Order: sequence, then structure tokens, then C-alpha cells
Amino acid sequence: MRRLKALWRPALLLAVITGLFVIGLHFNIGGRIGQAREWVASLGAFGPFVFGLIYALAVVAAVPASAMTVAAGALFGTLTGVVIVSISATAGAALAFLAARYVARDAVKKWLSGNETFERLDRMTDEHGAVIVALTRLVPLFPFNLLNYGFGLTRVRFRTYVFWSWLCMIPGTVLYVAGTDAVVRALKEGRAPWTVIAVFAVSLIVLVLLVRYAKKKLKGR
Repeated sequence: MRRLKALWRPALLLAVITGLFVIGLHFNIGGRIGQAREWVASLGAFGPFVFGLIYALAVVAAVPASAMTVAAGALFGTLTGVVIVSISATAGAALAFLAARYVARDAVKKWLSGNETFERLDRMTDEHGAVIVALTRLVPLFPFNLLNYGFGLTRVRFRTYVFWSWLCMIPGTVLYVAGTDAVVRALKEGRAPWTVIAVFAVSLIVLVLLVRYAKKKLKGR
């Protein structure tokens, strides 16, 4: 039973990617993505920078970043997409942290007051700062946007927060970007991009193992 619970999320993600592939073929999404790539290319060297800036601002505005992550995979491919998302997501999370700690502390406190999830986060961070930042980035027990602002109200150091957030967001970033890139290439080229699929599969296995390990650690704490 536990194995089934651990596998349902990866299975759901694979089902979603397969569904996107079928929908993409029907609506010629591959051609439309090509047009979006041309627009990004028209910006020259500023293309990735503009996208990254929009991504970081979206994180600060507490907009769900999953759509932007998928777009990065479609527009830039696996390697460049992972680099852009990793830097942008970390920058946005860092700005939200600083805003909560130094700029909008009272507003964030009011927003999170009475939130049982945040109170648990605060207690755990006080005892095990770096470990809790790492584990909560791996296990989606806490909303991503809440974490970004919530950690700013805790005692965790800024550099500790930034480093462990960046490091532990990488597996999920690779998973989404590589998965999207595989679908887009298959739509565009009409064949399976096995190298990208292999990257996706490895990142999926790594992420599942890390999440299981993180859950055990969180339960122990």
C-alpha cells in the first residue's frame, strides 16, 4: 500500500506528459512553440534574461511558478532551461525572503498569523535551520509561495536559506524542464528524443528517492 502511495505522483506526472503530447499533436502546439522561440530569439542575448526576470518577479508576486518552468523547457530546452529556472526561482525566493524579513514583515505576519503550517515551520526551523530548508524544498508539504515568505520570518540565515533552496529545487526543476523538452521535441521532430527522456527518467528516480528520504526525516523531527 505504501509503495502505491509513493508511486502515484510519478505515474500522474507521466500521464499528464502523455496527455500533453496527444493534445499537442491535435492542436499543432509544436508550431506555436516554434513561434514563441522565434520571439525569444529576436531578443538576442536579452531573451533568457527577460524570461528570467519575469520568472523571478512572478515568484515574488506569489504566482505559481510551474507554468513558467514548463515554458522554460519548451522555449530553451533542457540544459539552458534548467539553468534559467534554477537561477530565476532562487532569485525570486531570495527576494521574497528579504521582503518578509526587512520590508513587509508586518504584512507577512498578518498574512501568516494563525496558520498552523507556518507555526510548525517556525518551530522546526528554530531547531534545525538548514536541514528544514532542504527538506521542505524536497517535500511539497508546504506551499512554495508560503515557504518563500515564511522563511523570512524565521531565524534561518539568508545564505543558508538561499543555498539549500537552490540546491534542493534542482531535482524538481530538471524533472519538469526535461519532461517538457521531451514532449516538445517529440512534437517537432516526430520521434522520441531518447537522451532527454533518459535525463527525465533519471531525475524522476532521484526525486522520488529524495522525497522518500526527506519524508522520513521530517517525520522523525
